[in-house]
Amino acid sequence: VQLQASGGGLVQSGGSLRLSCTASGRTFSSYAMSWFRQAPGKEREFLAAINWSGVSTLYADSVKGRFTISRDNAKNTVYLHMNSLRPEDTAVYYCASINYYSEYTLRDRDRYNYWGQGTLVTVSS
Repeated sequence: VQLQASGGGLVQSGGSLRLSCTASGRTFSSYAMSWFRQAPGKEREFLAAINWSGVSTLYADSVKGRFTISRDNAKNTVYLHMNSLRPEDTAVYYCASINYYSEYTLRDRDRYNYWGQGTLVTVSS
């Protein structure tokens, strides 16, 4: 599976962006998908996850209520809708796939099997 993230850019504080991550291959719908981000000098941080059907989601406290993860299996795409953006949201955002949706393992980046290349989000104050 190859993952291609897009949709990053420069936005003002309080603004919104929608990130997309499109997968190649016909097995996309069998994977749970997540978004992470990495700011300069910091570790890669879990943000949100969604199970294969889209019924179950999990969010980090830092983005709960502001970000929404969704997926369209017909388009092999997972989205991250980001609202009320803050300067501290500035980072490179990555999508990733994982075989099993388990709240015990989703935050562990070592559990993921495929990663997108990242897309830069910059939030100006």
